[in-house]
Amino acid sequence: MSHLAREMYNENANALETLLLQRFRRIRRVSEALCAPLEIEDYLIQSMPDVSPPKWHLAHVTWFFEAFVLKPFLPGYQTPDPAYDYFFNSYYETHGTPFPRAQRGLISRPTVADVYRFRAYVDEAMEALLMHLPEENAEEIVRRTELGLNHEQQHQELLLMDIKHILAQNPLHPCYRSDLATPAAAVAPVAPLRWHAYPGGVCQIGADGSEFAFDCETPRHRVYLEPFQLASRLVTNGEYLAFIEDQGYARSNLWLSDGFALLRKNGWQAPLYWEKVDGSWYHMTLSGLQPIDEQAPVCHVSFYEAEAYASWAGARLPSEAEWELAAARLQPTGNFMENDYLRPVACDMLADTSPQQMFGDVWEWTASAYRPYPGFKPLPGSLGEYNGKFMSSQMVLRGGCCATPADHIRATYRNFFYPSMRWQFAGLRLAKEI
Repeated sequence: MSHLAREMYNENANALETLLLQRFRRIRRVSEALCAPLEIEDYLIQSMPDVSPPKWHLAHVTWFFEAFVLKPFLPGYQTPDPAYDYFFNSYYETHGTPFPRAQRGLISRPTVADVYRFRAYVDEAMEALLMHLPEENAEEIVRRTELGLNHEQQHQELLLMDIKHILAQNPLHPCYRSDLATPAAAVAPVAPLRWHAYPGGVCQIGADGSEFAFDCETPRHRVYLEPFQLASRLVTNGEYLAFIEDQGYARSNLWLSDGFALLRKNGWQAPLYWEKVDGSWYHMTLSGLQPIDEQAPVCHVSFYEAEAYASWAGARLPSEAEWELAAARLQPTGNFMENDYLRPVACDMLADTSPQQMFGDVWEWTASAYRPYPGFKPLPGSLGEYNGKFMSSQMVLRGGCCATPADHIRATYRNFFYPSMRWQFAGLRLAKEI
């Protein structure tokens, strides 16, 4: 239980139950709303091993509440189907045997209708539990429910990532939603990139326990930073296009060896979803195939591409500590899922006092490996598998993106992906020494 939740419970258990129940209902509705534009066939496709069918996402986040809240804490709870514990367990080896990830698209039964019935069944049970929290287990139920809700918000972003990848495999370029919000047309070119200086020294990063945070964001600890500069905004499509036109994908001296080998193996010539049509660049969006907006942030690049661009630009990627030091001073506002663009949009202004677009638009690759903080301790039991066992061979991204729920992000949030991955909404910001 977070400090705020504990304080609320001590003061007014009924108020906590009401607020938690309202949040539970709201977040559960969002997941189903994200799937509402889909055709039934869309729910079943697994376009690559890292993508999960939308049906599986809806079921898995529901299984999480069943496995870790209802079964341990709701007396008499009975699952509607014992097979769900096998099909919809993602990677919790200490809990049971997960169904193979790369084969999720082969599960035609249970059906989409079965999954929605499963969600309704679990929702009813969760509401009954949250309306009458047993005092002896209240703190743990609230803690696990908070984790489950944040877990579901992670999967809401994953849903949009995966839906986009699924539809992008279709040469007809089908549209997920034709009614997405359209950013105002730029009246002037995006402002030239500027640099914000930071003196470095000893600073603290990591979550302090005042709000919900995943275990990988803890404990708060000291780091030493050399003086550095951070770019005033994200790298744009137009700037990245200049890198492409300068033979950036052919110049091995700009690339890490693993990245250049991957480039040659996969034939990368541009970010994921980019393609040339009649000599002009277009990209697949959740609104279908659209012309590249040169002023919007570049998106769907791997860590290797971000690193190569930074080298070409005479700069580097920031460390996650540098990024957090700069972001900690700012409000986490920006282009999130609720803005309903579901794509990065151009920075309309630059402030003299702080970098812009630190939150939203695209996850920002950092130069930091995803490793535990000093003194890190995973959650007890099976929930300890949530983050800790993935702290190898992955890189940290910061700041959220256009598909992240706005109340899900914070300056301490550590996202992580393998350096080769591109289907997430990932871009970059430059840094350099003073």
